[in-house]
Amino acid sequence: MPATRFTKLALATIAALLTNGADALLTNPTRTTISRDIKTPDPVPQAGIDEAVELMTSGRMYRYNVKDAASSTVSKCEVEIAAYTGHKYCVALNSCGSAIMLMMKCAGLQPGDEVLSNAFTFGAVPSAIEHAGGKAVYVESDYNHVMDMDDLEKKLVEYPNCKMCLISHMRGKLADMDAVKDACDRHGVTLLEDCAHSLGVLWNGQHTGHVGKVAAISAQSYKMINSGEGGFLLTDDAEIAAKCAVYAGAYEGLASKHTTVPGPEVFADLPVRIPNYSVRMSALAAAVIRPQILTLDARREKYNRRYAFVTEKLVERKGNLLSIPVNTPGMTPVHDSLQINLSHDLTDEQVQKFLDETATHGLPVELFGHPSNARNFVNWGFAPAEDPLPLTSKMISRACDVRLPLMWDDEDFEDMVDVLCESLDAAVDEQYME
Repeated sequence: MPATRFTKLALATIAALLTNGADALLTNPTRTTISRDIKTPDPVPQAGIDEAVELMTSGRMYRYNVKDAASSTVSKCEVEIAAYTGHKYCVALNSCGSAIMLMMKCAGLQPGDEVLSNAFTFGAVPSAIEHAGGKAVYVESDYNHVMDMDDLEKKLVEYPNCKMCLISHMRGKLADMDAVKDACDRHGVTLLEDCAHSLGVLWNGQHTGHVGKVAAISAQSYKMINSGEGGFLLTDDAEIAAKCAVYAGAYEGLASKHTTVPGPEVFADLPVRIPNYSVRMSALAAAVIRPQILTLDARREKYNRRYAFVTEKLVERKGNLLSIPVNTPGMTPVHDSLQINLSHDLTDEQVQKFLDETATHGLPVELFGHPSNARNFVNWGFAPAEDPLPLTSKMISRACDVRLPLMWDDEDFEDMVDVLCESLDAAVDEQYME
């Protein structure tokens, strides 16, 4: 279903000429309006619906209410996720926030330990650091929306007691992961990867999450797999995997109902030494995720094709007013959303006008630096930045975010380009109005 317009172009042209003369074409152009929902999530394939209904019919929605690991929907899902990402161990959890929190605890974070992380990320990341008992130290992010290497090197020197670096692949964008790993190794810092936004993204041909010691992915509704809420901890480290399973809720001998965890000799007395946080994934969530894993590569191709069209047209038409973040060489992206850096030649008032115009015409655009945005570090009062972050602050003041819903039609993205370009025109020229 394509976007709607107030009138067809030919009729608008005739009407404008008859009513106001030729000058009206310049001062009152026809505006594009989108009627599709930008929040449209990916649907669950029928196979996932059928398996979920079967589980509800049987009542066996609790992951451990099965006779063995081979009978567990959650264990099957863990096997399939691990096979896709190439990790040895996988533990399914109730959210990616839980996975991020647990990967720090399982990697040895102690109360009060400092954790380096992106200054540009979602508020759930510093929340997970706080939840794990750590203290966030923020590293600047650059105009490609990734961790700034110069500031990382600086912070590693300024915070010699820092034990971990939690890098967030915000909106699926990767920093130079080889350089990040080298810097962390030189300073004795454990690298962890928040891959909530990077399922399907590759670094030098390998799935994200292998440069760091542990990784976390998300199954929240707006991610590449949709179970409403959900997450996975991924690692090749046996002790970390065992600890995560116990923290998640594998008490007594329930670890035997997992497939992608190490053997009982690794678990040993862990169930009596560490707490059970009861953050397991339910069988219902796993059921709806499983068939979506099979479609990841095809969806990556579709997202990237549409992204290429949108970005090419935007730069072609409005390259003087915006730029597109550049992918780091070595990464294979999944562009399920669009990020735009507006020019700093635009005033704050013009930026707000642009946001108002896009919203009015059916395309809500988010400004990462907006005072209410949860990705703006000034809103993390529970884990405030103690160092100035001028690069990040300046970048997010002009960085915009638009989803690219999979269920939209190709024609809708033509209209998306039109709304963005027309709204920019309206923001810089008050005469460009309906």
